Amino acid sequence: MAAAYRVDGSKKIRLSDIEAAQRGGMDKDEGRKRTDGLGVELSELADLLFYAGEHSLLVVLQGRDSSGKDGAIRRILTYSNVQSLRVEAFKVPSPEEMAHDFLWRIHSRVPARGHMALFNRSHYEDVLVPRVHKLLPEKVWRRRYDHINRFEDLLYDANTIILKFFLHITKEEQEERLLAREQETEKAWKLAVADWKEREFWDAYTEANEDALNHCSQPHAPWYVVPADHKWYRDLAIVEQLVETLRPYREVWLGKLEDIGKKSKAALEEYRALQSSGGPAKSG
Repeated sequence: MAAAYRVDGSKKIRLSDIEAAQRGGMDKDEGRKRTDGLGVELSELADLLFYAGEHSLLVVLQGRDSSGKDGAIRRILTYSNVQSLRVEAFKVPSPEEMAHDFLWRIHSRVPARGHMALFNRSHYEDVLVPRVHKLLPEKVWRRRYDHINRFEDLLYDANTIILKFFLHITKEEQEERLLAREQETEKAWKLAVADWKEREFWDAYTEANEDALNHCSQPHAPWYVVPADHKWYRDLAIVEQLVETLRPYREVWLGKLEDIGKKSKAALEEYRALQSSGGPAKSG
């Protein structure tokens, strides 16, 4: 099967130790077939999450430019119910957002119970860009690791299931993808000089990403490093991990739905009994 490497804070990881171009012993056709099979189960689990209304699901997608965040989101959307899922993209903070604490804009967009949110970039940008470009003193961005951990503790205590994926690609693969954007008309909207400029800070971003992964991984809010040089393998690894994470909740959600069903049936029987006896129907 595909392998997303779990980081839960028990030991430090280095991105150089993880092969970004691995294929899991599969070819593309086999990988796509497995992804679609898991996608059926993911769709069922997402519906149960929505109907039961007991938990929410937050999926964070981080990665370098062209690592495949948009593609991964499109794949997840293929197996999702649009009424219970939304996508949030975090760009450069606006003046209003800059006037608040760095988590202010994030907190308002986390999912409510019964709903899912996919974050295209996230609060983790605030321990990457300010660090690499020296926009803030180290004592400021370094304290943000603790702020993030406490924030995710709060979400977990509110029944939010948290999954964080770092899409891991090689520098060579990124170059190929950036060059491809120049050749494909439909991808012209993605062209940005900034993407090439940021490549100059490759090593600094590697160090910053590794520190974020190692400082902000907890058993209830783990990171998963996803080998992403092959897009189909990236999708398989993510969908597989989503299913494996949500699967243990199935019985909990079915139990909740059974309770809801019993209460609804009891209310309906009471209503019918009143109707049969000629008594007034209760409102509400």
